[in-house]
Amino acid sequence: MKKIIAGVVLASASTMAFANGPAGCGLGTAVVFPDANEWYEHVLAATTNATSGNQTFGMTSGTLGCEGANGPLKLAQAFMEDNMDQLAADVARGEGETLAALAEVIGVEAQDTAAFNRTLQSNFDNLFSTEATSGSAYEAMKAAMASDVALQKYLG
Repeated sequence: MKKIIAGVVLASASTMAFANGPAGCGLGTAVVFPDANEWYEHVLAATTNATSGNQTFGMTSGTLGCEGANGPLKLAQAFMEDNMDQLAADVARGEGETLAALAEVIGVEAQDTAAFNRTLQSNFDNLFSTEATSGSAYEAMKAAMASDVALQKYLG
């Protein structure tokens, strides 16, 4: 039993960066255990958050206690971390599946996709320098988007 509880606690540790303490955001934290103080309440809240995809829903929709802590740009940062090499290749070309997926994660509308692709391509050196990390690429992407009138609306 202790191994199961330890596993749940370790699994919930990845949600700490998002919001609402050790259980993260989601149905368990926002509705079922809103005043969790004890370790087992946090474990139960984290377990509830992780079931049925409600935590993912909350992060995507900005509900269930995930307001302001996440949103499309934070999801984009995680996406960039997982797809840096392919994203760099697509940004260099100004097109590709990974670049299109990033635009979709951010919520770039169809009429702004070309501007998004051009903006990232023209800022390739800033996004993907030789010492680039997903964090530095993410910050460079936000700066590039801020300099484009059509893309500023996606920054929140």
